[in-house]
Amino acid sequence: MSSTTAPTTTVQVHRVHVRATPEAIWEAITNPEWTKRYGYRSPAQYDLRPGGAYRSLPSEEMAAHGMPADSAVIDGEVLEVDPPRRLVQTWRMLFTPELVAEGFTRLTYEIEPEAGGVTMLTVTHDVTNAPITAASVSAPPSDAGGGWSVILSDLKTLLESGEPLYR
Repeated sequence: MSSTTAPTTTVQVHRVHVRATPEAIWEAITNPEWTKRYGYRSPAQYDLRPGGAYRSLPSEEMAAHGMPADSAVIDGEVLEVDPPRRLVQTWRMLFTPELVAEGFTRLTYEIEPEAGGVTMLTVTHDVTNAPITAASVSAPPSDAGGGWSVILSDLKTLLESGEPLYR
């Protein structure tokens, strides 16, 4: 009997077109008042300079389930900053010892204006040597959330309508 495992994509590319300015998308990605309104509702804290720290704090729901409100659930370091066009950072989930052990992955946001008030947001996540992270960030919607496609759909809906896709 042989066993096979599903191949893990080591570089995941997620893209969404949003009827919003590049500046509005940049703000939604980097401002904790925005990041707590979509996706996992986790306030993101950035020191927006190369070498600056990044951390995402627990959402209100995570805190209600016992996570200390001031502890990071994701951390990393800012590598490149070109507002409002490009942000490159390292990224590591801190939920379990296994995720921490995988180490840092590389996350790139590219924000490109298009015609008619539409902006293309591309998130490239290099999850090489991080199979647990790779599975998590590519996950479909579920009771536990979902991966980048869910987060970006929620962000798009929030920016275009003022209301998140998921509540």
